[in-house]
Amino acid sequence: MLLGVFAAVAAIVTAVTRQRPVSASSPDFSHMASVTGQTGIDLEVDALVIGSGISGSCTAHHLYKNQGMTNILMAERNPIVGGNVISRTDGEFTWEEGPNSFQPTPAIMRTTYELGLNDELVLADGSLPRFVYWEGAGAGEKLANLHALPTNLPGDLLDFNLITLPGKVRAAFGALGFIAPPPPLPYEESIREFVTRHLGEETFERVIDPFVSGVYAGDPDALAMRAALKKIHRLEGLGDFGPGLVSGAINRFKELAQEKKDNPPDPAWPTYKGGQLGSFRKGLQTLPNAVATELGPDRVKTSWALTSLSQDGSRFLATFDTPEGVKTVRARSVAVTAPTRVVSKVCVDLVPAAAALDQVYAPPVASVTMAYPKESFKELPGAQPGKPLVGFGHLLPRSMKVRSLGTIWSSSLFPGRAPEGWELLLTYIGGARDRGIATMSEEEIVNQVDADNHKILLKPDAPPGKLLGCRVWQTAIPQYCRGHLDILEALEKDEAQVPGLYLGGNYRTGVAFGDCVQYGLDEAAKVAAYLRTASA
Repeated sequence: MLLGVFAAVAAIVTAVTRQRPVSASSPDFSHMASVTGQTGIDLEVDALVIGSGISGSCTAHHLYKNQGMTNILMAERNPIVGGNVISRTDGEFTWEEGPNSFQPTPAIMRTTYELGLNDELVLADGSLPRFVYWEGAGAGEKLANLHALPTNLPGDLLDFNLITLPGKVRAAFGALGFIAPPPPLPYEESIREFVTRHLGEETFERVIDPFVSGVYAGDPDALAMRAALKKIHRLEGLGDFGPGLVSGAINRFKELAQEKKDNPPDPAWPTYKGGQLGSFRKGLQTLPNAVATELGPDRVKTSWALTSLSQDGSRFLATFDTPEGVKTVRARSVAVTAPTRVVSKVCVDLVPAAAALDQVYAPPVASVTMAYPKESFKELPGAQPGKPLVGFGHLLPRSMKVRSLGTIWSSSLFPGRAPEGWELLLTYIGGARDRGIATMSEEEIVNQVDADNHKILLKPDAPPGKLLGCRVWQTAIPQYCRGHLDILEALEKDEAQVPGLYLGGNYRTGVAFGDCVQYGLDEAAKVAAYLRTASA
């Protein structure tokens, strides 16, 4: 029963949002970003998008492609588009230095199709196991101490011994609804408190804790359940048979089925199966690169750092530091997808509540990519001749005292990531419970990751790995801690007083790749609707 809950939760995805076509009576947005002759104004646009990460790129794409708007500008402070999405290659290996993959959603498939990327899309085999490293404390023995989380139910249940029998009984009763009531509002349960109340301490420690580390690099004692894992939080009380997660998941499946029936995907979009992860042949940065190509150089500016944003009557004035000096853009609407540390300073005069975004903590995280010869790997679960790695990767519970958070087995997931004879590993280290990573040297970080890889995956006499990339993100993933939803509620109220200004990104709509794509789809519709109303 417990693992039925896990399967139910994994299947809950963001709903499809279908956009209305541009009506024949819409105002004409079919001209390029214009150079104005007015003193002090360098460009005049209908829509200005700040940031070219997934949120910003998808907003710009859907404005251009689906809302009939070409008088737009996307500005990025870095010299290349993509924000924190950085894909690299040396001609032999291909790796990521930010996000590593995505869970397919209708919004991603739609955007992929519209950008002409169907042939570039790669989907990992959804049946590949996801492992948790665990040793001792009553758990059953597994090869290399790697426990595969169940993917094929109910068959995998027979061999799943990461959780002890008492732990399984506790989780099963909790999943059925035999739980204590939640604390009265306004108290916000942490992830640890919610999961422990529902499924018990053992399930939290061995399954959910490593998941939180892998997704948020977060502290489950600080992250608010209703903010960080809102889809799972909603399951309590959603069901017809008590507050258990199983009952809630049953009704959520019914909702998803109805949503799919009401909003069927276009047959031209790529299809996918449950459990798959996706990327592109040359990495995730393929998507923002495609948007930049679609928009063209006149609508995309890189190395443009926003320094101020103000109102000019019914318009907005945005000032940028650029390689060509200070540039000023006047825009009828502005979508700001910059990080919280930027928004809290640049937007505070227009949206006072934005000042509180400075309180949204984003911990340091390092992404380290290393390659190892195939013969360096010890015997691992599911290994085949010539394929020592067969799986998505492994997560590392904090109880196991391994410093790395988890490792993606990149060459097992997607084709073309490593040349013949090599395997490629992407490891994340740091996070909210290991802030000291921010002061370590690159050599120290790489040595720690290599040592962790040897402990979990490699033979004792295996040589050090070949370093391909090490990037330390000093402010990586925004943490949805207690009080986060209050910050967003105040932000929404103040933002409503400034028509035409839209603040968003992963601190507001979710940190997953798919959340950011969905944001761009939805936000483009809002911006276009505002402009049509303002032009009426």
